[in-house]
Amino acid sequence: MKPVVHVVSLLALGGVVLGSLLAPPAPPRAEPNPPVPVQVAAASRPAAPATLTLRWSVPEPQLVGPQLQRPLLHRSVTLPLRAQDVMAARQGGNLTGLRQALDRAYARIEARVPRDIRFRRTAQGWVGEAVTGWTLDRRAADGAVLDALRAGQDGARLPVKLRAPARSVRWAQAQGLQHVATGTSSFAGSPEFRVHNIRVGAARLQGTWLAAGATFNFNALVGLVAARTGFRPGYVVTGRTLALEDGGGLCQVSTTVFRAALRSGVPITERHAHSYQVGYYGDPGQDAAVYAPSKNLRWRNDFRSVVLVQTEWDVAREQLSVHLFARPDGRRVQLAPVQVSGVAAAPAPTYMVDPAMAPDEVRRVDMPAPGAQAKVVRQVLWPGGTRRTDVIRSSYRAWGGVFAVAPGDPRARR
Repeated sequence: MKPVVHVVSLLALGGVVLGSLLAPPAPPRAEPNPPVPVQVAAASRPAAPATLTLRWSVPEPQLVGPQLQRPLLHRSVTLPLRAQDVMAARQGGNLTGLRQALDRAYARIEARVPRDIRFRRTAQGWVGEAVTGWTLDRRAADGAVLDALRAGQDGARLPVKLRAPARSVRWAQAQGLQHVATGTSSFAGSPEFRVHNIRVGAARLQGTWLAAGATFNFNALVGLVAARTGFRPGYVVTGRTLALEDGGGLCQVSTTVFRAALRSGVPITERHAHSYQVGYYGDPGQDAAVYAPSKNLRWRNDFRSVVLVQTEWDVAREQLSVHLFARPDGRRVQLAPVQVSGVAAAPAPTYMVDPAMAPDEVRRVDMPAPGAQAKVVRQVLWPGGTRRTDVIRSSYRAWGGVFAVAPGDPRARR
């Protein structure tokens, strides 16, 4: 059976409907596009750094042997930043918020002041180093900081100018300064007050410059030896025993200076042996007693240049060293073995009063030593055949050693 019913039903709907069914479909009706919000692009700005590192690099000359070298020192200081300070710098070139921090950093840089050349001992030999002072162009430094902040950088390079010391590395090179001699001594076993006085005395001589032809004067360079000038009470020889006086142990310094002068070949114009052989100084004949104003140590600079005196103490090794630097003139120094004669046995000990001692307490403070005569012969030879012979004599009395006792102990009055 044919599906007539369907056709009739469709016809009954009328021509409009039938036309709409038979006509091709109309294109879909387009919906209006939603409005797109307009975005205005902001000016491109780098993110603000959290810190700003101020950097500077400067040459610091060194004298390595006769050669001048100029290695660079790289230094920096870092400042914290606040966002509002960065914005103020970027928008108006205003560093007010950073002013105090910048000024402190600038002052720290400019606190470095020039210092004359000193020599440092290395495994490769002596290296001369001075300290160059630093001066900052603050206006240019502020400009470098502003440029860095505007660019979003976390660092700025500062324009640092150099201030050379009077005796610079270049000056020392022109002078031909080199190491010429060292004297050493051991203060092993020294009490604390003695070590203190050795360090104070040695520090007074550190960096002494002696012009050609001038005389080294130990007492004048050390100055007043007293508690108010930094010295502590220590044992000194008085008569046939010891006493407590400010500066005890200072002779360790004069002895070490004497040994350096002896090995450099300079003329010794005043030197005194100790009254007895002091155990700290080892072999006899190479000690030098000082006691202002009656006993002093003097020697003359006969080099054709200045002489630099440097002192160095090593508390761990319990050793004191004195180094001399000058322009070498080809001299050679020969020290013959010490000649000892007239040895005499040590007598009985003596006793000294020490207020720190308790009643009936006894403590040995100095060891006995035999009496003797000592002779040191030094030959100084220059190129061309010039020669000088120096004979240094020492006379030591026999020494029984010393014990410390409390005040009132009758043994101290003998």
